[in-house]
Amino acid sequence: MFSAMTMGFAGRVVLVTGASSGIGRAIAVAFGRQGAKVVVTGRRQTQTEETAALVQAAGGEGLAVVGDCSKPADVQRMVTATVTAFGRLDCAVNNAGIEGGKAFVPTADYDEDIWDEVIAINLTGVFLCMKYEIRQMLMQGGGAIVNMSSVAGLIGTRIGIGYGASKHGVIGATRAAAMEYAAQNIRVNAVCPGVVRTEMTERAFLHDEQLGAAMTARHPIGRLGTTEEVAAAVLWLCSGASSFTTGHALPVDGGLTVP
Repeated sequence: MFSAMTMGFAGRVVLVTGASSGIGRAIAVAFGRQGAKVVVTGRRQTQTEETAALVQAAGGEGLAVVGDCSKPADVQRMVTATVTAFGRLDCAVNNAGIEGGKAFVPTADYDEDIWDEVIAINLTGVFLCMKYEIRQMLMQGGGAIVNMSSVAGLIGTRIGIGYGASKHGVIGATRAAAMEYAAQNIRVNAVCPGVVRTEMTERAFLHDEQLGAAMTARHPIGRLGTTEEVAAAVLWLCSGASSFTTGHALPVDGGLTVP
């Protein structure tokens, strides 16, 4: 079992954004099982605090910081709170993201306000997080960052132009930062999940049985992914086992993007 493996995170300091539920929560708890000190952030206070408690229950140290990754002052406060509490920042997982309203709305009908919100959180949020995380990592001599993209960042989809554009942008931003800071011992990678059952995918399309079956059928492995499987990939990219890996966009998609 992955949870029984030792990944070298005991006592390490990790920041996970968008950790109030779904994939972000699973990532935070997985780090907790490894004995990490995990700062979890989200816009929903109660759920973010619940995740911190789950990290504690899993064997790590958990700290909840409420904030919005699309706001520079909030991002600075997240990083500052991490360093104030634990002295450093070893790993950062920039996971916060939204789907952007109803799925499958064509471009000609796509709401401009939704576009602005999706880009602000999914892409600008990743940029802001990396900006302030990297500043801290440069001062301490290195670190590892994982950004959450999607299969919608690797291929064209019909789920909404804002989401697809933002997730393609995350990969571009990941590769740019990876190139810029490789020599400073900062690795930057992205994870690209297929369809995983979360609150967000339930809202977007899994609430419809027929549509859910069609989405499942797109995965050659024959099922949807789990939040724990995505978390396992994230932990590997943050660990010493991936020390020669940077600038990579790793599909965790049951074969969906296989050519």
